[in-house]
Amino acid sequence: MAKPPKRRGEPGEERNARSPNPMDIHVGSRVRLRRMLLGMSQEKLGDHLGLTFQQVQKYEKGVNRIGASRLFDLSKTLGVPIDYFFEDAPLPALGMAEDQEGYGEKSNDNPVFDFLSTREGLELNKAFVKIGDPRVRRTIVELVRSLADEHHGS
Repeated sequence: MAKPPKRRGEPGEERNARSPNPMDIHVGSRVRLRRMLLGMSQEKLGDHLGLTFQQVQKYEKGVNRIGASRLFDLSKTLGVPIDYFFEDAPLPALGMAEDQEGYGEKSNDNPVFDFLSTREGLELNKAFVKIGDPRVRRTIVELVRSLADEHHGS
């Protein structure tokens, strides 16, 4: 049985031809994050783009690759510049050095992005920014820190 072909940009890495490309997964996760920050459903985003919610779901999971014209439409619909979708991209996973010319030195390990990508993270963030009193916000931050320290035994 023949091995599946390697995809460009992944030197030495054997992958199943059906497994999503790390960049497609990243771009899809950025689409999902922005859509959720806007409080938009997959169905509503699909309606704006002339897609079904299942197609949007496949884009967000990185199963389907997003073409240039579709990425342009997504940037307009979601109100972000195109480079938004590539922020904090997993360059090492693609066989690229983080200090490669043209790319900022950004970490692929970003717990803040991971947290904001969850429903709880988004809900907490949206509620927190609605608190107008800076003293109350500071008290909440201190409370969360103390709970985290207590939980981790620090």
